[in-house]
Amino acid sequence: MPTLTSVQADHLESTSMRQRHPLNTTMQRHARFGVLAAALMAAPLAGCGVPDRLATGSTMPDDYRARHPIALSEQQYVLDIFPGGGAIDKPARDRIRTFAATYVRDGQGPVVIQLPTGVRVQYDSRRVVDQIRHELAANGARGYVNVGTYPAANPMVASPIRLSYVGLKAAVATRCGEWPRDLASGSSVEGWENKPYWNFGCSTQSMLANQVANPRDLVNPQGETPGDSAMRTRAITKVRTGDDPSTKWIVKNSSIGTVGAD
Repeated sequence: MPTLTSVQADHLESTSMRQRHPLNTTMQRHARFGVLAAALMAAPLAGCGVPDRLATGSTMPDDYRARHPIALSEQQYVLDIFPGGGAIDKPARDRIRTFAATYVRDGQGPVVIQLPTGVRVQYDSRRVVDQIRHELAANGARGYVNVGTYPAANPMVASPIRLSYVGLKAAVATRCGEWPRDLASGSSVEGWENKPYWNFGCSTQSMLANQVANPRDLVNPQGETPGDSAMRTRAITKVRTGDDPSTKWIVKNSSIGTVGAD
């Protein structure tokens, strides 16, 4: 009878075990498959603990409103008045009227009136201050008025009477005209990304901040005014009678002149 080697004996023993216990063999295969699947699922999660080298650098926002945001800050509004003929003339009163309206809308705290010192003036300071107070009160600025002085920089130059108050001012938080990256650089591929450059949109944001009448409108819109009750009633009546509720505008063309009419 031929003698079996140790390798052949082990193979026969494992074969006989699989034949006698097929369920155990299947469970072992499933267990090995489960371990492999768990390892594959854990591989992507293992990368969460490793910082991404591509995301650690500083990135530039693509939206110009994020690069150059408009911010509201408290700034000083100043109006210089040069009295004419020893008193406040009509152009000066018009400027004070506009100044008072802006203070009522955006200002806070007292209005400060500063008279120059160290120079000779051709007007009565007390009279001019009283006129300014009257114009401020007549145009809605009835709060506290603080009267003070400031040193004139040059006695040979006309020094104005300075009105000021603190109010909200809209301005761009960043400076315009800065170019942190070279757009025409051939040593890098930054210009190949087809992204807006850093200074793009800064001037537009600055013009919008300077042109807005009420800086608070950049934060919240103003409240709506009540609807026109007459127009609402007319439209509802038209709908009830089956007529067209839209407004019909009649435009009549007229000739500008008779030249070339023949």
